[in-house]
Amino acid sequence: MANFDLNQRYEFSAGAKRWSIILLAIGILSVGYGLFSGHAERTFANLLLNSYYITGLCMAGLFFIAVQYVANAGWATALIRIPSAFSAVLPWAGLVLVAVIVSGLYTHNLYHHWADPDLVNPNSPKFDKLIEGKSALLNLPVFIGSITGFLIIWSLFSRMLRSYSTKEDQIAGIGMHDKSVKFSAIFLVIFGFTSAIFAFQVIMSLEAHWFSTMFAWYNFAALWVSGLSAITLTLIILREQGYFTWINDSHLHDLGKFVFAFSVFWTYIWFSQFLLIYYANMPEETIYFKHRMENGYLPLFWLNLIINFVLPLLILMTRDAKRNFKTMKIVTIILLAGHWLDYYIMIMPGTVGAEHGFGIIEIGTTAGFIGLFMWIMLTSLSKAALVPKNHPYLEESLHHDI
Repeated sequence: MANFDLNQRYEFSAGAKRWSIILLAIGILSVGYGLFSGHAERTFANLLLNSYYITGLCMAGLFFIAVQYVANAGWATALIRIPSAFSAVLPWAGLVLVAVIVSGLYTHNLYHHWADPDLVNPNSPKFDKLIEGKSALLNLPVFIGSITGFLIIWSLFSRMLRSYSTKEDQIAGIGMHDKSVKFSAIFLVIFGFTSAIFAFQVIMSLEAHWFSTMFAWYNFAALWVSGLSAITLTLIILREQGYFTWINDSHLHDLGKFVFAFSVFWTYIWFSQFLLIYYANMPEETIYFKHRMENGYLPLFWLNLIINFVLPLLILMTRDAKRNFKTMKIVTIILLAGHWLDYYIMIMPGTVGAEHGFGIIEIGTTAGFIGLFMWIMLTSLSKAALVPKNHPYLEESLHHDI
């Protein structure tokens, strides 16, 4: 066995706790400022944006773990406790997201494009035939129930896989590993369907007249690149603090390849969706991009492509860049900000329209969610050894070399 302390644990330091609390306090104050300064709708849009984004990072952590088990991949075993800690945040992030959606529905009409009962009432002057056609999915009981149900199911899988992993530390053999493989396969099948419906309901229904069969793929690509970037950034920061010293250039290289490849995949989906809508030129489809090229969104529209495609393509094209910890740290920070902007462009035109902005509300709310995520994730990380010491592929991972 390599000369590493396989019982090393993360110590949630006073400094990290202090920063988490400060960021969370900034978030609470910013939300309060937004609600009581005449910007309630903009505040709720930002709450939706950040709660969905953080939930997405947790989902990506769980997806990362499941893929490693099903693929029988060994390289990531030595860092698997980081995405596991991400997935442990999922129940809390999901709870906040549901609270934002429900309160936004009933107090600030967050989903005003379809939530008004008159839109599906044939006797009302507001009756909308298109909305009525989608009412089987877009009605309050199904909408809230399915979103809540999906989050509960994913959280149960997260808890199950984390439990098997920590039990494996105490129990020799491959029994826990085999269970993890089996339930990861079940999770991936369920996740494939439910994540698409989840994206349709939470994000696409903000503009209920618009539709795209590619939106779920596009949303997943943004979620996955963001999750990979967050996992990589967390790993680098912890390594700088003296943890995960067994992680070498080859581990980073593989993470870098994933970040690079799925940034290109995100662009492919973005361009495919855009090209098909542009070529067909159907008003009910082109309206989506029209709203993102007016009211001050056009610079953000192009900036989104530059940050999330051009920069990672140019910076991460070489082998050396993917093996450089400083370079990867910078790129992952940029991509996390870039895909926050990506979700901003998905959400804001359908909620606040021309009333969008970028100031205290946006920065402060985002800081608050970062603080909340840091606190729960690092607390979870500190509850188990940083290495799954009885994992059957640990030796392979510790000697990973490409």
